[in-house]
Amino acid sequence: MDFQEIKVGMKAVASETVTEANTAVTMGSGSLPVYATPAMICLMEKAAAGLLEPLLPDGWTTVGIAMDVQHKAPSPEGAAVRAEAEVTAVEGRKVTFSVRAWDACGEIGCGRHERFAVREDSFMEKASSRH
Repeated sequence: MDFQEIKVGMKAVASETVTEANTAVTMGSGSLPVYATPAMICLMEKAAAGLLEPLLPDGWTTVGIAMDVQHKAPSPEGAAVRAEAEVTAVEGRKVTFSVRAWDACGEIGCGRHERFAVREDSFMEKASSRH
């Protein structure tokens, strides 16, 4: 697997609107109807995975292996949220990202995310063999 096309500094963005479905109360991560931390993390992963997916050969994908984030500010239902993932390191099949998220009022989260390239068939065989 060759990651020569993936360069430090590459960026991708993902966005969504805060709805009842992605609030803390609905997702079970809290008791308030605000953007849930798990939803923010998912959006950050979506940006990172979306950057890598078109650069991978057939039969390959990436999986998240590490996430360290801070959720710094609340976003109410109806808010537009945007996440950005920027490549900060490429080490073999591991890609490290700086991740950030914003709403119209400013930054709501930031952190670091790592993804690892895997062969889809081998990964699914491993998953199946574990159970």
